[in-house]
Amino acid sequence: MDSLELPSLNAHKISHFNLRKEQSTRLLSKVHHFNSSMQPPSLKLSPTYGAQRSRRSVIQMQAGDEDFELKQMRDMAAAKKRWDALIREGKVKILTPREAGYAIQLSNKPLLDVRPSVERKKAWVKASTWIPIFEADDNFDAGTVARKVTNFVMGGWWSGMSTLSYDKQFLSKVEEKFPKDADLIVACQRGLRSLAACDLLNNAGYRNLFWVQGGLEAAEEEDFISEGPQPLKFAGIGGVSEFLGWTDQQRAAAAKEGWGYRLLFSARLVGIFLVADALFIGAQQVGCYIQDLRSH
Repeated sequence: MDSLELPSLNAHKISHFNLRKEQSTRLLSKVHHFNSSMQPPSLKLSPTYGAQRSRRSVIQMQAGDEDFELKQMRDMAAAKKRWDALIREGKVKILTPREAGYAIQLSNKPLLDVRPSVERKKAWVKASTWIPIFEADDNFDAGTVARKVTNFVMGGWWSGMSTLSYDKQFLSKVEEKFPKDADLIVACQRGLRSLAACDLLNNAGYRNLFWVQGGLEAAEEEDFISEGPQPLKFAGIGGVSEFLGWTDQQRAAAAKEGWGYRLLFSARLVGIFLVADALFIGAQQVGCYIQDLRSH
């Protein structure tokens, strides 16, 4: 597993790949310049020593976080080369969602759903086998908490995407369900994590792998027999963007369903403004009340 250097496929890391690389390079350059200019403290501590030490600790923490980001980007670049080679060499065959649906319904081919539970519980393909390759990270150590905060700040609040970690039991779970010579169709929501799963399965000895290009999100309603409370296209959305109806999937649905669908989310937006206004007025009233108490 370590030799594969499987990257953490969180949404904000993928979408901000080039931006984070540029930011990381600049910050690490500043850290190097700062560290090279630091002089060893004298035995007699100056009044500003505590502030210098605190600043140095903060910069070291930032550098550690940026080192993690750079490692993730290097791992992602290396993984992409492997994945391209898998497809180019024919070790993984490409299927469109429609072709995958035909193979499942007409030839009874198994579908391996590798999405995390947050997506699976919204919608799934009937009779598919669910074994997530990544799952929500429930740890609360310092490093994990820092990554969760970074994920939230970098867009998790908007997209609803949580911090995910690799399930170390993934391969063993797949091997319990499917023999190595099985024709295995692998799918996720957008097609990236399923390609990572194909990489692992190929290295584990699976030779008849089929990858659903674009993932379940690219499927039309007639491509699969789906189950669950939402359409397959909506399983990967969340956060504030979903609540306001500002995702591409919801906009496409609004264009088909007309004004009734749009009014629902317009009402939600108006409601947010009304609540924010009420909170602001309430805060002002509380402030005036406190001032009156102090004046008396």
